[in-house]
Amino acid sequence: MSPRITSLRTLFFAALALLAFAIPASASAAQGSAVVFSQHWTSDGVEEGGLFAVKAGHQNQLTEDPADTEPSFSPDGRTIAFARDGNIYTVRPDGSGERRLTNGAALDSRPQISPNGQIVVFERRSTEGQPANLYTVRVDGGPATDLTPGPEEATEARFAPDGKTIVFVRTTLAAGSRVNADLYSIRPSGSGLTRLTTTGRVDEFDPRYFAGGIVFSRGNQSEGPAGYADIYTMRKNGTKVKPLVEGVGSAYVEDVSPLGHTLIFRRDRGLWVKPIGPGVAKKVAELPDGSQTNSVFSSDGRSVATLIEAKGEQRLMAINLANGRKTNLAEAYGEEASEDAFGPVIDWQPVR
Repeated sequence: MSPRITSLRTLFFAALALLAFAIPASASAAQGSAVVFSQHWTSDGVEEGGLFAVKAGHQNQLTEDPADTEPSFSPDGRTIAFARDGNIYTVRPDGSGERRLTNGAALDSRPQISPNGQIVVFERRSTEGQPANLYTVRVDGGPATDLTPGPEEATEARFAPDGKTIVFVRTTLAAGSRVNADLYSIRPSGSGLTRLTTTGRVDEFDPRYFAGGIVFSRGNQSEGPAGYADIYTMRKNGTKVKPLVEGVGSAYVEDVSPLGHTLIFRRDRGLWVKPIGPGVAKKVAELPDGSQTNSVFSSDGRSVATLIEAKGEQRLMAINLANGRKTNLAEAYGEEASEDAFGPVIDWQPVR
């Protein structure tokens, strides 16, 4: 028996009680593609884990370092970028070809591969708790380039579908020493820095490109009861700002479909899907009180994978948007679930 299968069986029989379930064909919108995520657990005092993928009803371990987290597929589905111990790595979807892209004492995280597959944008902090800047590095390695030099924090980078611009959140001091988050865009070369929003009393965050521009959350992104948000759209240059989801209950952007016409968002205790533009929102999942979620579309836009984290439970599931059918991919319960058995970032392999 291979070491990877043995490791998975150890996980199954441990107190973690982590389960993997087969995926019916009707629930897998992108046949032959994988949902990738990270796991971390302790067995007999030893930390174990790595990156895992659920594909065609089978779970496979891709890497074997418990520090591996934040996986992100390249648009062609052939490469996964991820973070390990403050550095950025890539690996193939079958676990082969691991490559280290960054080095040094700085803390690198949240990698995103460009649409042409040539560069990776990521966040870099000098030390834990310090503001992040955005950097780029070639997917085959080399020196990293600082895209956003300066003391202001830059996070949440997302490439435009054509790869020509990157939208991101920059945090600055506003009037009265209030920390304020606005949206900016920049070219991957580092030129063309453009401020897209100027709102001193509210924050903009969770940006995603869609077919007509940028969709984002607007409100107060602080934790706790003070936090709130509605969802807006605007053109790529920051003009024509319009509300998309507002009213009773805060709404937060989760993901935009690959063709850029549909939004998945979190609102109150529910996960919702809505056309970006005219059209009614549809609730596709009920969420536990106080839960955190991370949802991503399949490459055909017909399903979403969502990681739901609540006290004492973590669940990774696929949801068929046409019929609402939900399929469990993996679960964690008890003390291990409260210790981030699953990392917060998941991704669904693109299929072209």
